[in-house]
Amino acid sequence: MPTFGYVVKDKLGKTHSGTLDAESRNTLIEQLWRREFVVLSIEERGHGGAFAVLKVGQPRVKSEQLVIFSRQLATMVDSGIPIAQALEVLGDQMEDRTFRQILKKVRSDIEAGSSLSEAVGRHPRAFSDFFINMIRAGESSGRLDEILDRVAAYIEKVSVLQRKVRASLFYPAFVTVLAMGITTFLLVVIVPKFKEIFTALGGQLPAPTQLLLSVSEFMGKYLAFEVVGVLALVVGARLYIGTPAGRFQCDRLTLRLPVVGKLLQKVFIARFARTLATLVKSGVPILTSLEIVAKTAGNKVVEAAVLAARASIKEGENIANPLALSQVFPTMVTRMISVGEKTGELEKMLTKIADFYENEVDAAVTALTSLIEPLVIAILGVVIGGIVVALFLPIFKISTLVSR
Repeated sequence: MPTFGYVVKDKLGKTHSGTLDAESRNTLIEQLWRREFVVLSIEERGHGGAFAVLKVGQPRVKSEQLVIFSRQLATMVDSGIPIAQALEVLGDQMEDRTFRQILKKVRSDIEAGSSLSEAVGRHPRAFSDFFINMIRAGESSGRLDEILDRVAAYIEKVSVLQRKVRASLFYPAFVTVLAMGITTFLLVVIVPKFKEIFTALGGQLPAPTQLLLSVSEFMGKYLAFEVVGVLALVVGARLYIGTPAGRFQCDRLTLRLPVVGKLLQKVFIARFARTLATLVKSGVPILTSLEIVAKTAGNKVVEAAVLAARASIKEGENIANPLALSQVFPTMVTRMISVGEKTGELEKMLTKIADFYENEVDAAVTALTSLIEPLVIAILGVVIGGIVVALFLPIFKISTLVSR
């Protein structure tokens, strides 16, 4: 019987690790689930050591599929169709093979006596902690159909927000990479051909042309070292970012970037407020809600601020103060959260914050796109245009001398 190392969290949010013997990975997951642990990772000992650590469950499901699944399941539950039967219908019509297999396993677990939250909880790579706890809240309150609709609406809003930000950053990134590729091609392939022509003609070359030829010669001579250096830099950066300290420093630097940092800060605040509002409205306990919000923050600095707020509540204090001390959340946000706590309308205040910052993201994306497009084109024109002008300066000079 193989031995597995595991990392889990208990009801209080404390992390535990250890080893157990089990027939298979799935058997161990079921054992830990019955003990009401949230499974974070499973490692089979003696088969690759630390590099054999695998995330539990199936690959993540696309957000669009989760939205469709949640809405359809909500409709069928509202119509009085048993959950197992509803899952069978949804599984049969699901186009994605991986998700179809997951739904079949979920249906089998429910037919074996598990609740829906327990069944989906066995697939944490497909269903997030947010999704699982929302289902659990729906089962406890008897409003599963309403909660499923709320989950679908939440996933839609978050997905739209992410797509807008990605679209705004993709264009400048693509043009920048393209410009670097064209520039490298000109310096390594085209410029040396002109150097042969200039050498044959003789004479004193203009200073810009001499500088361009020197850069081209350096790049051509040490191209292999440059490629290895860039690759080493990329790999080193990824390894450093993979460490907790490196990830935290990178996320903090990201928030401090000009223009882009402000945009990402608004995205994180909108996601924080929307997620927490949805969880609180659905009846998920505040400590559990904050733990889920921290996991889904997408930024270690924001995550640390949320976990500090969670610790503050455990000590009997409020949420707003630690969020204000983090300097990630603007004063308006922390004041509104403070008012919401005092008046008992935290969910309402969080919803207003989410709506406001989602609108701010829309405006910021539009402004960023209109600013970056001409800026990138101008830089591209200056770099490539400068190379072309430096190459043709000697030709212009020769033409002038010939005309005389």
